[in-house]
Amino acid sequence: MSGAARHEMNLGVFVEMTGRHLASWRHQQVNPLGPMDFAHYRQVAEIAERGLFDLFFLADGLAIRDRSAERLGRGPKAHFEPITLLSALSQTSRHIGLIATASTTFNEPFHIARKFASLDFLSGGRAGWNIVTSSSDAEAENFGAGSIPPAGERYRRAGEFVDVVRGLWDSWDDDAIVAERDAGVYFRPEGLHALDHRGEFFSVRGPLNIARPPQGHPLLVQAGSSVAGMALGASVGEVIYTAQTTLADAQSFYGQLKSQARAAGRSARALRILPGLFPVVGRTRGEAQEKFDYLQSLIHPEVGLAQLEHHLGGIDLSGYPLDGPLPDLPAAGGEGANSRIALLRHIARRDNLTIRDLYLQVAIARGHPVLTGTAADIADMMTAWFQEGGADGFNIMPGWLPGGLADFVDLVVPELQRRGVYRRRYQGASTREIMGLARPASRYAARDHY
Repeated sequence: MSGAARHEMNLGVFVEMTGRHLASWRHQQVNPLGPMDFAHYRQVAEIAERGLFDLFFLADGLAIRDRSAERLGRGPKAHFEPITLLSALSQTSRHIGLIATASTTFNEPFHIARKFASLDFLSGGRAGWNIVTSSSDAEAENFGAGSIPPAGERYRRAGEFVDVVRGLWDSWDDDAIVAERDAGVYFRPEGLHALDHRGEFFSVRGPLNIARPPQGHPLLVQAGSSVAGMALGASVGEVIYTAQTTLADAQSFYGQLKSQARAAGRSARALRILPGLFPVVGRTRGEAQEKFDYLQSLIHPEVGLAQLEHHLGGIDLSGYPLDGPLPDLPAAGGEGANSRIALLRHIARRDNLTIRDLYLQVAIARGHPVLTGTAADIADMMTAWFQEGGADGFNIMPGWLPGGLADFVDLVVPELQRRGVYRRRYQGASTREIMGLARPASRYAARDHY
């Protein structure tokens, strides 16, 4: 990859059913049945490729978490399994990386290694795995467990899980399969390797029954800003998603994670940090504000309140008037939850916000920056973060799909190109080539054994 690419930001699109906004399915331009309509996702991918995006990212969970009968039916809950959907999209797209979320808590390494290797072949080297640990008891209950394991255990399992998957991807040498008809030799036996892993959580012999993926290893993606999450990202992540609300916070996270990567023996250039961004763009600021206000008007109070309660550690606000002030809140039983409560209380008091005002803020992008304005306004922020050490690019979170993404591609992308911070064409075939990330060497490159 040319050195010039390092001066250009990377972009991913966060594809969350009908859009990132909680009420996106109610938008007049949105197909409310889109979450189970392949044509919807194909159109989003086509727009993203038109915008020369690096990554098409599908989040996922293994449960329907909301148990309230009133709230349960207020938004889409049924959607495709990510690897299945991306396998289909691999045949209708050409360039964009296809990133699926898969949990290390309720999967097995052999399954994950095989599925992502298959997706990498189907897509011609464009697969990526978003590594997550499940955190919901609702997910645990779907897999024979009453509650989720402690965070420390989940992250130890995740670290071992990723190591096993990478080892399985190296089961075959790149040149092991020779398919020599005349000699009657399909592959060189010395080019096949059994992992023979024995660890705290897994015993996996191997080898994997699929050849080494075109990228060597599918792209490893990770999101997590906790101490354990950052440690995992620094050690194995190649694309890091994060939520940062100010340039100063973004610079701090960026510097810490790159330093941790170097301490882990990696180059700081071996990973790309892409903060999430929720843009609402118009040809004028007034037009952008109208689009934003319309989205906000679609939020049902039950949905907004449920989202606020979630961010307040599960505290019940149903007995308080929506247009009254936020009440004094008890401790939620955890440092992270209590810090969020303190922050939200501070915002509510500082800005004289009602409960309704506060849930309207929380319900938009769930901790990611929201930027409403013209293409120049959006590009100003993105360029500043990119050039001043806050980001290698962004994970764009359109409020509604496909229209919110189309607005960004048609208006903001040309502005970024004009400023020289974004590509004008794809260069390379695989996602690693397009992003300028190295293809990993096999751990068996200098050894011969089965």
